[in-house]
Amino acid sequence: MAESSNADATTSTARSSTSGSLGASAATAALGGLMGSVTEKFHSSGASDAVSRVSANLPQGTKDLFSSAKSKFFKREHLRSPTIFFGLGEDKPFYLEKNPSLLMPRLKHNVSFFYLNYSILTAILFVLTVLVSPSALIGMFLLAFAWMSVIKSTQDGEMKIKGVTISQKQAMLGMSAISALVLIYLLSHIFWWTMFTSGFLVGSHAALRDASMHKDEEDKVDMVGDLTLDEEQSAFLGDEV
Repeated sequence: MAESSNADATTSTARSSTSGSLGASAATAALGGLMGSVTEKFHSSGASDAVSRVSANLPQGTKDLFSSAKSKFFKREHLRSPTIFFGLGEDKPFYLEKNPSLLMPRLKHNVSFFYLNYSILTAILFVLTVLVSPSALIGMFLLAFAWMSVIKSTQDGEMKIKGVTISQKQAMLGMSAISALVLIYLLSHIFWWTMFTSGFLVGSHAALRDASMHKDEEDKVDMVGDLTLDEEQSAFLGDEV
């Protein structure tokens, strides 16, 4: 009877492990398929070419500003894998913490630890919503064309409209104001729907995901360079070993 019970337990453990592996593979495949679909629609719509043309005509100062922001906030190592994001393979990755003194530190840690994943999730929801809104797509393409025209016209530092000289800075400020008004008109409903949906998803994940086992990753320090010791220090370390 004991051998039969041990065999049943072993079989149950193996089935549970297999089920967890299949679940992890399915979740990863689903996420990959979603990202592939978004990327395909983005390229097929011609938005990729428009973004490339606008980027090529941006002033160097603007490019440097974007590059600095990207290097500061969008570090690749801060993007958590689906395994860590969903806690695949962990015993209890999601549960409701009822103690407020423990819930608040969890929220703070998850927001700082998964901030890049949350940002990408919000961006994906926004892009998917824009792709199913023809009026928003047309308006954004026209706005991008207007930006390219202004950038091209002011590439020498200024432009003239009916004899009036407008500097590049003035043109950019004017286009920024116009763009803000146009985007508010075109994307107001999309923006609020995206913020509400992503806020709900992000808030639920941050509140339920127990990622306390990953807290130590934030304290890692990369050691670079050679360690030089004098004879006394070398002897001390040798004695300790």
